[in-house]
Amino acid sequence: MKIFDLAEELKSNSYPGRGIVIGKTPDGLKAGAAYFIMGRSENSRNRVFVKDGEGIRTQAFEPSKMTDPSLVIYAPVRVLGNKTIVTNGDQTDTIYEGMDKQLTFEQSLRSREFEPDGPNYTPRISGILHIENGKFNYAMSILKSADGNPASCNRFTFAYENPMAGEGHFIHTYIGDGNPLPSFEGEPKKVNIPDSIEEFTNLLWENLNEENKVSLFVRYVDIATGTYETRIVNKNH
Repeated sequence: MKIFDLAEELKSNSYPGRGIVIGKTPDGLKAGAAYFIMGRSENSRNRVFVKDGEGIRTQAFEPSKMTDPSLVIYAPVRVLGNKTIVTNGDQTDTIYEGMDKQLTFEQSLRSREFEPDGPNYTPRISGILHIENGKFNYAMSILKSADGNPASCNRFTFAYENPMAGEGHFIHTYIGDGNPLPSFEGEPKKVNIPDSIEEFTNLLWENLNEENKVSLFVRYVDIATGTYETRIVNKNH
């Protein structure tokens, strides 16, 4: 499978929307995860990422300007034992609660669909990192309308067992800007993951569209010990 240049993928798309990148560093020692949000409306742009326990949540930067919190305020990242959940909506909680009751990642998402924001019907994208006994696996999911028709929900899960060092996958909500916004198509794009969390953070933030980018979360987890380090970048600060 072709390896996409992550910087070029971001640079050439003014509006990928929200995106998740998960993979393994070239030295094979760390699992990397990133999540970014973008916005076209004032409501979407009026946000920051803040730490919330071992995860993060979105928060209004200027609360008085927040008009509709329903699809913009949520916890994108939560940690359940040795699992890290990363999503673009409140399905983070659905996955957390489902897996806490012994459901699988895929089963937990059965109760959810794409977002009710017609005519875009934004896909719900989700990822999960599982680290146990020095091994790392991850999976990604997208729940999307059938080519913009909300009568049908198409569900795709992609699982990566013992991923290759230096490689990861990138999934995002939109192919590009448009009206309505066209949903992501195909399987997650294979990309390179750098050894350094600083390099990864800079690569993502610097290549996201300057006008539309809002916030970025990056975490590197040590596969042997489960310890992690995190970077949060907010355009509003």
